[in-house]
Amino acid sequence: MQNIRRFGSRFYGATGSIFLPPIQLQQQVGGSRRSLKIPSSKTHRRSRPIKTKHVKEEEKKALEDMPTFKGYLETLKEIMHMPLTTADPEIPARRVTADYCARHFKTPPRNVTMLTRDFISDSLYNPAYGYFSKQALIFSPQKGYNFGEFRDSADFLSTMGRQYEEIEQELDDVRSIPRQLWHTPTEILKPWYGYSVARHIAQQYAEDRKNGVHNGPLVIYEVGGGNGTLMLNILDYLREYEPDMYNQTEYNLIEISPKLARQQLSRHASSSTLHGNARIINQSILDWDKHENRPCFVVAMEVIDNLAHDVVRYDYQTDTPYQALVHVFDDGEFEEIYEQVYDPLIREYLATRAQAAKKYRSPAQSSRLYRKLRSQLPLAPNLTRAEFVPTHAFRFVQVLGKHFPRHRIVLSDFYKLPDTVPNAVSAPVVQTRFDGTMVPCTTYLVQPGWFDIFFPTDFELLLQMYNHMCRTGASAPLGPARVCSQREFARKYAELPKTATRSGENPMLDFYENNKFLLS
Repeated sequence: MQNIRRFGSRFYGATGSIFLPPIQLQQQVGGSRRSLKIPSSKTHRRSRPIKTKHVKEEEKKALEDMPTFKGYLETLKEIMHMPLTTADPEIPARRVTADYCARHFKTPPRNVTMLTRDFISDSLYNPAYGYFSKQALIFSPQKGYNFGEFRDSADFLSTMGRQYEEIEQELDDVRSIPRQLWHTPTEILKPWYGYSVARHIAQQYAEDRKNGVHNGPLVIYEVGGGNGTLMLNILDYLREYEPDMYNQTEYNLIEISPKLARQQLSRHASSSTLHGNARIINQSILDWDKHENRPCFVVAMEVIDNLAHDVVRYDYQTDTPYQALVHVFDDGEFEEIYEQVYDPLIREYLATRAQAAKKYRSPAQSSRLYRKLRSQLPLAPNLTRAEFVPTHAFRFVQVLGKHFPRHRIVLSDFYKLPDTVPNAVSAPVVQTRFDGTMVPCTTYLVQPGWFDIFFPTDFELLLQMYNHMCRTGASAPLGPARVCSQREFARKYAELPKTATRSGENPMLDFYENNKFLLS
């Protein structure tokens, strides 16, 4: 760790990337977002100008428009504007995990090193200072909207926006520190979104009983229940439209957040339609160790986007993968350190991906011609750009295959997102609200607990890995899973007249078009 350059920026953390000997990484990632007017440390500039500075404007624009060179030029610009950290490099750092931080720290730790997934998981889920433990609140109108009262989708969005602002203002008025408010399709399209999920489950359950695949009660496990709205909507639908099925239904809600679990219990207890067949379990699905051998449904709506990822880069010459570590200095600055992949979960993910998706090649791994050309450029990196690999989503699928061998999955999430961290594969959106405005960031190295970090999902790759891991052996008779769009799912299972505006526009079809479903 001697004589290694460190870069950083106050509050958001460092953006420099280093990698342990014998190779030194020259490519930098991230960068502080300038939208927030927060004092930053002094900026260090090199005296040597960037070589592209004197290129003709049209040639410079052509270069920047070329995907091959865009990342390289961005890298140069970032290096030239990076501030220096004031941290003491001599202070040793402990190697920790998110679980260790949850047990031992009430404030974000200093002088520690952890895998990227542990840093992200700690930032989101630490019970003392994590985003979902302290900052996040889910927008939930007291009752569902009557969509027929709205002129069109814009009128509906305007009404919802006013309510959103009113709630946000109320929160800011009673708290010295603003809370983060966000919404889900379950909440703004209730109860009809939940009813569509219930109708899919009911139809699949009836078909399984008819085919002899299922002859017991309807068992449902929901992961990450938010406010508990989806649970109530599904059970309300079954009681209203499938009473015989409802009478033999067992509903289990698995929630990692103690705050949300308490809120779900309170909401369920105060509901005018109390359901005696619902159980709320405050536990992470990743730590699940109970075996459910009965046929069941596992519901996960907008869950895997907040499951932590690791960062991997590949050696330009050998394709050897390197894993990222986040080093937190004594003054709260951050930096990335790269070492060869030794973590068992990352290694297992990469090996399983190679088996399940034989034709898949990471977009971070360039062609040999590209590597040769880029190696001729000054300051050429020796590692590829970063790839965020979904190790916790992979762990989730492992849990399904091991402990729920006869399950059917109902999973929905984002397959694409705007404003993701630049110059990386499968990069997340990192954002917070400041003065009522959502501010996206250009790095995941941010102050733990204050920022939402969520990822897009490659559903085609997920499908191949899910079928490889969960549709063999005893589960093979259930058949392979499939992927469909939000619109396709809604057309098949939703009561579309209930969510249509007077103009004919339909939020159930038109909103959340960047969502897909994984169904089995």
